[in-house]
This record gives sequence, C-alpha cells and structure tokens, in this order.
Amino acid sequence: MATAAATAVAIDVVICTYNRAANLHEALSALAAQRASGDVIWSVLVVDNGSTDSTGDMVEAHRSRRLLPGLRRVVESELGLTPARRRAVRETSAPWIAFVDDDNLLDPGWLDAIARAIRRNPESGAIGGRVVLDWEKPPPNFVKGFGWCFAEQELGQAACKVDGLVGAGMVVRRAALVECGWLERPLLSDRAGKRLMSGGDVEIAQRIRGAGYPLWFAPDAVMRHRIASDRASWHYLLRVNYGLGASEALVNALGWPGDWRSWRRAAQHRAVNRLARAFRQRRELVAALARLSYAIGFARGMCACLALAPEDRRALLGAAAAQKRATPRR
Repeated sequence: MATAAATAVAIDVVICTYNRAANLHEALSALAAQRASGDVIWSVLVVDNGSTDSTGDMVEAHRSRRLLPGLRRVVESELGLTPARRRAVRETSAPWIAFVDDDNLLDPGWLDAIARAIRRNPESGAIGGRVVLDWEKPPPNFVKGFGWCFAEQELGQAACKVDGLVGAGMVVRRAALVECGWLERPLLSDRAGKRLMSGGDVEIAQRIRGAGYPLWFAPDAVMRHRIASDRASWHYLLRVNYGLGASEALVNALGWPGDWRSWRRAAQHRAVNRLARAFRQRRELVAALARLSYAIGFARGMCACLALAPEDRRALLGAAAAQKRATPRR
C-alpha cells in the first residue's frame, strides 16, 4: 500500500498583484477556506509588483490570522506579470506551482481536485480547471460570446488532454517550466500595468507542451474569475481583442514548425482573411468592432514579428514546436 508521503503533492500557490489590495483580500480569503486533505502540502506566496496601495498591510493582516500556510510577500520592482511570475518561480521550491491571479476565487475543494489530477496524470506538464466568470454586475448583451476574452475555461465534464490552458489558475510542473526554457528566457510580453496582452500566459502553456509534456483539463477544479464592472464595456472589449489578436500572431510564430519565410506567407494570408471576415460580420455593432479589433491586433502582431532583429526572430520562431523538444521525463 502506498504511504501518505508517497502520494503527497506539494504545491506553491502564487498570487501576483499590482495595486489591487481589495481584490487580493478576496483571493486570500477564498484560499483560507480551502479544505485541502493532509496529503496536499501547500504554501502561499504573494508577489507584489511594486504596489503603492495597502497591499503590504493586507498581506500582513492575513499573515496574522495564520490561516494560510507559509504566507509571505516579496516585492518585484520590474513591472509586468512575466517578471513577477519568474520571481515567484525563483522564490519557491515545490514541484508544482499554481499561478493564481488576484481576482481568482478558488472553490474550497480546488487544491484537492488539482492534486487528484496530478496523481492521475503523472506525465502532465500543466493542469487547469474550470474558470467560471463571476461578473461584479450583470454584463450587457454585447459581451455574450466573448467569454474567452475574460479567461473563461469551460471544456466539458470529463478530464482530458488539451492544446492550451488559460493562465488564470494554471498549475505547472516546475521541471517542465525549467526544461522548456521559459524561466531562462521568456519570449513574449504579458500584462504590465494597464496594458492588455496575454501572450505570456499562452507562451508558458505552449512551451511546456512543446517540450513534450501534456496539458490536462480538470473539470472538478473550479475557480471563479471576478470581472469588475468597468470591464463590461465596449471600450474594454475592443482593447482586449486588440491585445489578444496581437498575441495570437506572436504565439503562432512560437509554435511554427517551418522557416521564417513560410511563416511570413502564412501569417500574411491569415491577417488578410481575418480582416475580410471582420468586415463581413453582420452581428451587433460592438461584436463586429471587437472582431475587427482582433484582426487589426493580429496584423499589428505580425508586423512586430517582421520588425524583430534576426537573432530575436531565430529565438522566437518554433520555440514551442513539438518536434524540437525532447520527450517528457517524470
């Protein structure tokens, strides 16, 4: 019979935050309500990305309650989600790292569900659960159909291998993160301050997958993603679509198996098709504009790739292509 020590799963829960003390309080309170079994060993790290609000006081208040194991805070002065996450990896040591945003509210059984998924899929490189949108106020009709813009993740009722995972609530194997090269050299930018980009989230998942580690979806690991009322606006929807479009072009280059010239031809063809489809949209005006913003963002991302220095192009192109990576090691 396997011992508890043999089946124990160790997870460092990391929350990167910037000037959102109220959100952080809710996220930490949800974490404190976890009903993790004894064979889940976990601790909590808050990476403060240079906040000027009461973030530090908020963490200290939660530390004094002693409801969160190993809770501590470090300050990362370089602004951006990617630098904050890299600092988190270097500050922690558990074999698994859970990237939880400061507007993510984990259900009480989330940690146990993630631990079960890890045991059932020991070869996995990253695991994600259901991400349910939790609107601060009922959203207007024009955002319906754009849940993916807000990191919604609803992939069915059964656990399964997937091609990608959202960054919110993604749990990664430390060894896979190191082996894929992301920790040493991330290639795509991510959210920094109010700039809306998501390439860093996608890069982590795709580089892990490219290294030969499967990605798994665990439907019983449920997390609510709190969406502030100011995000339920047409202005935000257009901005986030533009950022996602630009990110897609960069991610496409990241996983491209061919040479630079073939990628350029394919990307130009895709950009033209996306713009044409956007102009043919006959939906509600805001939805049509959102798709147009995405298409323009994709074209902008393609131009950014074309403007890269030759050395940077070589580093980016195919960095997550599966055939360039070794098979996974457990």
